[in-house]
Amino acid sequence: MEPVTLTTERLVLRPFRPSDAPAVHAACQDPDILRWTTVPAPYERAHADDFIRRTCPEGWRGDSSYNFALVTKSEGELIGAMGLVRLTRLHSPERQAELGYWTVREHRRRGYTGEAARAVAEWAFTGLGVERLEWCTEAGNEASRAVALAVGFRMEGTDRARIVREGTRRDAWRGALLPSDWGLPSATPYLPAPVADPA
Repeated sequence: MEPVTLTTERLVLRPFRPSDAPAVHAACQDPDILRWTTVPAPYERAHADDFIRRTCPEGWRGDSSYNFALVTKSEGELIGAMGLVRLTRLHSPERQAELGYWTVREHRRRGYTGEAARAVAEWAFTGLGVERLEWCTEAGNEASRAVALAVGFRMEGTDRARIVREGTRRDAWRGALLPSDWGLPSATPYLPAPVADPA
C-alpha cells in the first residue's frame, strides 16, 4: 500500500521521514517506552535510522505494518508513533489488525494518543475494511490500557504467558474494537454468543 496521511484536530499522522530520526532516538531513551514496548534496549541512533529508513517503508510496501509519525499541526513536533501491526490477517476472512503506540513522555496526558488512535481506527474500519481491531500489551501497562479504554476498546481478558521479554514469559492484557462498537457496518455478519441468564 502507498503510505497515507491522516489528520485530526491537533495532529498530523504521516509516514516517518529521515529527519525524524533524532526525535525518535531521543523519545526511545524513556524508561517507560523501553519497559513497555518492543523497541531494542539500549536504543541507539542506528535503531531509529533502521526503523525509519527500512522497517517503516518495508511495512507499507509489504502490507505487514502501517506506521505513522504523530506530529503536532502547530509546530510539527513529533509526539509519538502509532501503527497497525500484525497485518497477516488483514487480507484474509478474519480482516484483523492490531493497534500499537508510544507517546513522548512530555506529551502524555494531553489526549493526543487517544485522538490519533481514533483516527487510525476509523481509517482501518472505513478505508481498509478491518472488522476486528485488537490491542495487546504486557499486563500492568496501565497507561496503554487507559488509552485503549478511552478509544472504546473492550477488554477481553488476560492471556497467560503471551509475551516473552528478557527470557521470561509474561501475561498480556487483550482488548478489541469492532466497527459495530462505533455504529459502523461490517462486511461479515457478527453473531455474538448468547448472554447467560444470571438466574
